[in-house]
Amino acid sequence: MTDRAYVIDEMISAKAIAARIEALCREIQTEFADTDKLVVVGLLRGSFVFIADLVRELNLPIEVDFLEASSYGDAMESSREVRILKDLRSPIEGRDVLVVEDIVDTGHTLNHVTHLLLSRMPKRLKSIALLDKPSRREVDFRADWIGFEIPDEFVVGYGIDFAQRNRNLPFIGKVRFTEA
Repeated sequence: MTDRAYVIDEMISAKAIAARIEALCREIQTEFADTDKLVVVGLLRGSFVFIADLVRELNLPIEVDFLEASSYGDAMESSREVRILKDLRSPIEGRDVLVVEDIVDTGHTLNHVTHLLLSRMPKRLKSIALLDKPSRREVDFRADWIGFEIPDEFVVGYGIDFAQRNRNLPFIGKVRFTEA
């Protein structure tokens, strides 16, 4: 799959991402102003850059945990079968929880994870996604906060990969396949 030649065109700059995170954090701080500690749950692996920048910007007591769910593998299309590969380390019953996702595409992963975590009886559970592709939605799910709504393009960068490549780009880029 990755032996196909491609170029990456910048879609959302690092500066635009940083500005949007600042705005989102103000809203999250208002929502969770009364929390004794917010458990920020990053969905691995794509959200790791976003969650790092998000928690550095939040002026709240924070605990960070991770959950790894997979519906893609190395493919460009979701398999629609969500598998939990790594679960949380700590219980969330009675706690405030913010689930952090890199991109909502079909909606299957975030929908599955949200239902799983709600079954553990948190005090409050909200979700945030850096990117949202509503044109691809297959389940009726929308994150509570969205960084950017994007068209149906295959994107990489800022933690998002294509077959484990390009996560380290500081921006969101659109993958354009070329003739080799």
